[in-house]
Amino acid sequence: MKLAHYAAAGALCLTLSTSAFAADQDADMKKLALQSGCLTCHSIESGKAGPNGQQPIGPAWQDVAEQYAGKPGAQQFLTRIVLEGSNPYSSHWKGKVSGLSMPPNAVAITEGNARLLVSWILSLKK
Repeated sequence: MKLAHYAAAGALCLTLSTSAFAADQDADMKKLALQSGCLTCHSIESGKAGPNGQQPIGPAWQDVAEQYAGKPGAQQFLTRIVLEGSNPYSSHWKGKVSGLSMPPNAVAITEGNARLLVSWILSLKK
């Protein structure tokens, strides 16, 4: 009987430490996004209006996560978009956002930090 109690306690500790880690990671990624200027155009949560109540400038990251869920190479593709920018003629966000394309951000964020941020973005749920 004691073994079951220890197992349950261990599972609870693991859940709590995983939750604490996720909260720390959320805070770190939000800080990185703010420092890198990402939150000027993007929101984290879906459904937020852009400046003056218009469409948002860039897609919400929950929408990005949904759009790229399960797609092979999504992290590499999006990391490249963050660093190099996007093509305004091939945007699949047309009509959903007010921005035409994403500008290159290699001067604002390192490749390693962009990779971390994109990985976190892809983990977001609505």
